[in-house]
Amino acid sequence: TMSLREHALSLFRGALGTVRPAPMLRRALKLQGDGSPQLLVKGQAFPLKRDLYLVGFGKAVLGMAAAAEEILGDHLTRGIINVPLGIQESLQRAGMQEMLLKPHSRIQVIEGAKNNLPDAEALKGAAAIQELAEGLTADDLLLVLISGGGSALLPAPIPPILLEEKEKLTKLLASRGAAIQELNIVRKTLSVLKGGGLAQLAHPARVVSLILSDVIGDPLDIIASGPTAPSSHSVQDCLQILTKYNLLHSLPKSVEMVLSSSPTKPTAPENYSHVSNIILGSNRLALEEARRQAEGLGYAALVLSAAVQGEVGRVATLYCQLIQLLCLGFSSLAEGPLGDELRGNLLQLAAELQIPGLHLEEFLQALRGLGPDRPVCILAGGETTVQLQGTGKGGRNQELALRVGLGLHKAQATGASSPQGRCEILFLSGGTDGQDGPTEAAGAFCSPGLVAEALQEGLDVEAFLRNNDSYTFFSQFQGGHQLLVTGLTGTNVMDIQAILIRAM
Repeated sequence: TMSLREHALSLFRGALGTVRPAPMLRRALKLQGDGSPQLLVKGQAFPLKRDLYLVGFGKAVLGMAAAAEEILGDHLTRGIINVPLGIQESLQRAGMQEMLLKPHSRIQVIEGAKNNLPDAEALKGAAAIQELAEGLTADDLLLVLISGGGSALLPAPIPPILLEEKEKLTKLLASRGAAIQELNIVRKTLSVLKGGGLAQLAHPARVVSLILSDVIGDPLDIIASGPTAPSSHSVQDCLQILTKYNLLHSLPKSVEMVLSSSPTKPTAPENYSHVSNIILGSNRLALEEARRQAEGLGYAALVLSAAVQGEVGRVATLYCQLIQLLCLGFSSLAEGPLGDELRGNLLQLAAELQIPGLHLEEFLQALRGLGPDRPVCILAGGETTVQLQGTGKGGRNQELALRVGLGLHKAQATGASSPQGRCEILFLSGGTDGQDGPTEAAGAFCSPGLVAEALQEGLDVEAFLRNNDSYTFFSQFQGGHQLLVTGLTGTNVMDIQAILIRAM
């Protein structure tokens, strides 16, 4: 029989496979007919009257563009994509030829946004994309490929704002504790292409956007700052945020000028009738595939949520309590006082974490219906946050796995969950882009015995966690065997977690 680790790895790979750019595009995009050709996207038909153009920006866009060009062939007039610095070389080295454009491609590739920050190269690419969009006619069709990381790769501040000025303002806001949503609202207001700007410039051409979502809930106006979606925010919202963080009176002249001349209302949604935004891939899609595969392996499989968010320590506690409740189920003790206490704690914690779309009551009800004879697989996805206190090396997935390991160890030590000893448990957390923080790992595996074994080897798990040094811990423990290393995947739909449990 396969080990739980092999199962978990296979589920993670299956989830990734379904959101890899090429298969995803081939499923969604077809070209039909020679006489009067049309583009079919998930069953919607778009006639090709004159020229077909392609633009794109984001971490997964190179692979999307390669697959799109294969499908479109000679119908593609020309394209421009902005992708992360060094990605072509990385994919070449990793032998991922299928994600690279063919020689003599009609698509121009511009690499920029080093360390995911807008820079001069990204600005140059954005200007080329803007120029292409502005030259389109009513008979042209513009195919737009969008994935996570697209925001940094499409910088085009409204003149006379300079990129440095916009960056400085964004950094100031971030240092004062502004949330990502607030940063995006300010960025969109000061940008030519974000917040629906690209779609407006391409008018009257038909615009079809194919989107790979890396944002919880898949909001169209937030993914890559929504260049082809109507923005639900106005200049008023931007001014409110600048006031909240006490920055209104220290703005550069250029920013003041742009804000004072900005339209007070966002562009009305009816002005986007020439645009179709289509989500091709998301965390939920990846989780559904993993669930299907888990059932094929004989597990009773449930998806907890595709929107798990919150501080990594709290999320680890949620998973630990869930694992303990599952173990009680295997010992037929879930209906006793301990089970009631764990359920109460879980409901309280879920309410505090405010995970969108998580119906924990229903989920716990479904767990009750599982018999002790089948192994159980719980899948979840989303993106946790780590509050950095140390100077170590790691990422949110490795830290989450290590914190779950520590939580299970402590529960076992207090004797509160003796049933843990009667089942085999594995927890996995991994980033779907293949990178977890500044390391070559995508995430890590952990099991209840991990911390006890580490202590025997003289490794103090709590000290590593205090220093946010999960990567160093996993590298030193069992020769790095517990690290999940996939290499760059060429896709990005946030993180995936799996809990696998079977009776011993």
